[in-house]
Amino acid sequence: MSKLSRAEARYKRKKRVRKKISGTPETPRMTVFRSSRHIYAQIIDDISTKTLVDASSLSKEIRAKKEISGGNIEGASAIGKAIAEKALNKGIKKVVFDRNGFLYHGRIKAFADGAREQGLEF
Repeated sequence: MSKLSRAEARYKRKKRVRKKISGTPETPRMTVFRSSRHIYAQIIDDISTKTLVDASSLSKEIRAKKEISGGNIEGASAIGKAIAEKALNKGIKKVVFDRNGFLYHGRIKAFADGAREQGLEF
């Protein structure tokens, strides 16, 4: 039996989690993806297969703040706050968190804490 690569292990965790959670119109799914330099987040209604809200470290409003980077914990927290703010403006208060196979620590945890800080429930 060969050892799984990091990407394969993440993909396996992702499939296992996605079997159990799904976004509905009442409680959409908030998914997060992180690369080495950026972090991306979406709030998705899986029933109608529509993205309701999105935010990333590449979006114009975040890039305008020069000190924020997606590659560090402060940047991830800022993205979490930004997506929570956008969601609350659209009337979304409760979501299901999909960490996309990433371990819940570091930037993923900072992202989740930032979103909770703004008032998003999950």
